[in-house]
Amino acid sequence: MPIKVKQSLPARDILEKENIFVMTETRAMTQDIRPLKVLVLNLMPTKIVTETQILRKLSNTPLQIEVEFLQTATYRSKHTDKSHLDEFYKTFDEVSNKYFDGLIITGAPLDFVDYEDVEYWDEICEIMEWSKKHVHCTFYLCWGAFAGLYYHYGIRKRDRVPKLSGIYKHKILKKKSPLFRGFDDEFYAPHSRATEVTREQILAEPALELMAESDEAGVAIVKSKDSRQFYVLCHTEYDADTLKLEYERDTEKGMNPQLPVNYFPDDDPTKEPVVNWRSAGQLLWTNWINYYVYQTTPYDINDVENE
Repeated sequence: MPIKVKQSLPARDILEKENIFVMTETRAMTQDIRPLKVLVLNLMPTKIVTETQILRKLSNTPLQIEVEFLQTATYRSKHTDKSHLDEFYKTFDEVSNKYFDGLIITGAPLDFVDYEDVEYWDEICEIMEWSKKHVHCTFYLCWGAFAGLYYHYGIRKRDRVPKLSGIYKHKILKKKSPLFRGFDDEFYAPHSRATEVTREQILAEPALELMAESDEAGVAIVKSKDSRQFYVLCHTEYDADTLKLEYERDTEKGMNPQLPVNYFPDDDPTKEPVVNWRSAGQLLWTNWINYYVYQTTPYDINDVENE
C-alpha cells in the first residue's frame, strides 16, 4: 500500500529500506482517487518508534492512506525533539473541523495513574467525544483502549501485579469475523502492561463483543457491536526488540523487572528473541483497515457526521 506521508518524515526512510511503499505528497497528487484519511493520536514518549511501527502495519493493502499525526496541546512531549513535533504533528484545534475514515489512539506509560489525574485527560475525552461524529472507525491501543473503554462504557481498569510482559498465546472467539480473516485458530502477540479489564466486565456490556483472549493474559481484543470502535490490549505492532529494550531500561533503573514470558530463547536475555507474532499482527491491522474502514466508510468523508 502506498502510505502517504510527508517527504521528510524519519519513518519514511526506515520503511522504504524494508521495501514498504511510502508515497510522498507530490506523487499522491497525481493519482485520481480519494485516499483514506487516518489520524494517529500518538501518546507514546517514543514518537518516532511508534510512528514507524504503526505505518508498517498499515502498509499491506493496495489502498492509498493519508496519515496525519496528532499530539496533545495540554501536554508537550519531553522525549521528542520540538522540531519533529512542529513539523509532523498537529493539535486538536487544527483538525477539529475535519473528518477522518480512521483514528488510532496509542498507548501511554500511565498504568498506575487514575484517568482523572492524567494531565491531558480532559483533552483526550474531548477527542474521544469528537470522534463519534468525525471518525468512521477508531482503533484504541493498549492504554488508549483502557481509556476508551472507561470513557465510552464506564469500564474501570484494575492494577495487575506483577506487570504483564511477554509473548502470549491467544484464542479467537469470533472465528468468522472479517477481523480474523487469514488467522490461525490461535495466534501469539506481545503484552506489556500493568493493568487489565476482565472478560466479565466486557460481557456485561451489551454494546461490546469479546473477540480474542488469552488464558494467561486475559482480554486481548474487543470491539463495539456496530464495528465503529476496536479495543486492542495486545501489541501486535511491536518490533522484535521492543520488549527487550523495555526490560533493559527497567533493569538499568533498578526496578528488578521479571523476564518477559516466552520471549528470550531459554529465558536467556543475551539471546535474540524469535518473532512469532508478525504475521498475525499484519493481518489484524490490514483486516481492520480493509474491512472496517475502507469497505464501510462513506465516499464523501463529510458524511461521517450523519452515520
